[in-house]
Amino acid sequence: MARVKELEKQRDSGKVRRAGPKKWTVAEWLTHWLTIARPTLRDGAYDAYEVAVRVHLIPGLGAHKLNKLLPEHLERFYTKMQENGSAAGTAHQAHRTIRRALGEAEKRGALTAHNPAELANPPRLDLEEEDEIDPYTVDEIKAILVEANKRRNSARWAIALALGLRQGEALGLKWSDVDMKAGILRVRRSLNRPKYKHGCDGEPCGRKPGFCPKRQKARPDAAPTKSRAGRRTIGLPTELTKILRAHWKEQAAERTRARQLWKDEGWVFAKRTGEALSPNMDYREWKGILKAAGIRDGRLHDARHTAATVLLLLGVPERAVMDVMGWSSSSMVKRYQHVTAPVRMDIAERVGGLLWAATEAGENDDPDEAAGGVLVPA
Repeated sequence: MARVKELEKQRDSGKVRRAGPKKWTVAEWLTHWLTIARPTLRDGAYDAYEVAVRVHLIPGLGAHKLNKLLPEHLERFYTKMQENGSAAGTAHQAHRTIRRALGEAEKRGALTAHNPAELANPPRLDLEEEDEIDPYTVDEIKAILVEANKRRNSARWAIALALGLRQGEALGLKWSDVDMKAGILRVRRSLNRPKYKHGCDGEPCGRKPGFCPKRQKARPDAAPTKSRAGRRTIGLPTELTKILRAHWKEQAAERTRARQLWKDEGWVFAKRTGEALSPNMDYREWKGILKAAGIRDGRLHDARHTAATVLLLLGVPERAVMDVMGWSSSSMVKRYQHVTAPVRMDIAERVGGLLWAATEAGENDDPDEAAGGVLVPA
């Protein structure tokens, strides 16, 4: 571990050593790989890789020699992770991380054998462990919106339930993205989770970076959406356009009250001083709305699932649903079949029952009554 700490110091100081013929341990290579990969990765991806390396891979596999690592080592490691309480998704993320890291080692000559992560069987991801789809009903949506209307930024929840924007996409909206005359909204960016670094001069404050009195932002507030499919233009229902107009007027009044404290950063959903909303604050607000409305507890992502389910049940073509939701793969649509199929079958049964029940009743009627009381000659 002392060698790992030395490499981390080199990484933080910017002194990065090139991969060479030396005999790396897995821990040394993973630390080195994070350094060389950092400029090419988005903040969210880097954070996920960094957690997998620091929390799981280095403690579990770090002592192995890089060129003696076998697929069986990885498979036993994934099994042990899950036996110790890690979810299959977490073990799968560790697999994706080391596969990418070892692929880079192979490309740069640090790994002379074939990438063992390509040969190892990855942890199985059962469908039940994927993001479960549990949409809200129409009555639940109405109750949520009634409660949301009592709070600031109520339009935030109308956007979530009607358009299905991801949390980062909704919080990353700026007024320049909204054209209320044309009735469209453009999704261009996603709000980052805040990350800070120390701003202490000289003697450190001894606190975590986020609690440093002179803390500085370690990443920008927002970043472009992570995929091309995520950058999209969505039509606004007339009712939602009215809600956004009312929200714009409410924010203008807050700007007047805040005076010189207002930071005009252009966010659609902002704090009372104009700054971007915190994702944590946004999450707590969602939970508070559900509790106050007496609605079953749910994830913030369930609002997105609700919007997608409604679009599919309305018969919107799959390609159009993919565009609205920002999906790049049609496999996402298939995940909703177990939710939408029973509802569609129920509708079909109701229609069938209405039409054919009437016909069957007609067949059992008195023929004289069917003819309006007049005998029809044979």
